Amino acid sequence: MDKYYLNKEEAILLIIDIQEKLAPAINQGDSVIKNTNVLVAAAKNMDIPIIVTEQYPKGLGPTVPEIEENLEGVEKFDKITFTACTEGVIESLNKTGRKKVIITGMETHICVFQTTRDLLNQGYDVFIAADGVSSRTEENKSNGLELMRDMGAVISNTETILYDLLKVSGTPQFKALSKLIK
Repeated sequence: MDKYYLNKEEAILLIIDIQEKLAPAINQGDSVIKNTNVLVAAAKNMDIPIIVTEQYPKGLGPTVPEIEENLEGVEKFDKITFTACTEGVIESLNKTGRKKVIITGMETHICVFQTTRDLLNQGYDVFIAADGVSSRTEENKSNGLELMRDMGAVISNTETILYDLLKVSGTPQFKALSKLIK
């Protein structure tokens, strides 16, 4: 049951390949960008580390500007593997000592799926923001989500993740962050 609990002291946000040349081809790509930015703002407000990957940026371009503008000082890793579990990313994750990884990114059935599989295999709890991931087709997104759920990932959404991290209402954090989802 512990895998369903998300505490800000244990969490890390991993943003996978939301890039300029890929995003326009993604089904509901604008929603992925919007929800990723909500989670970035929450992570920054709660001192949750953020890691970003870019798949072959020479070909797919950098992270989309709408997200990039919010990532000052965030660790970023280029990759050519589909999994984001490169040596550098795993080293960075291990340094945090945190074991609950919140994932947003593209594409659900490829890079997000392979990363989730590898993280679960290494003992991490993985939370997928279902409205913060997508693929070129809805069918591929759905298939990726089903596979990750079957493997043991928690399939959630931006709002559930945000409120689970917040825990209580009425705090300055709650007042600042609840505005993001309206």
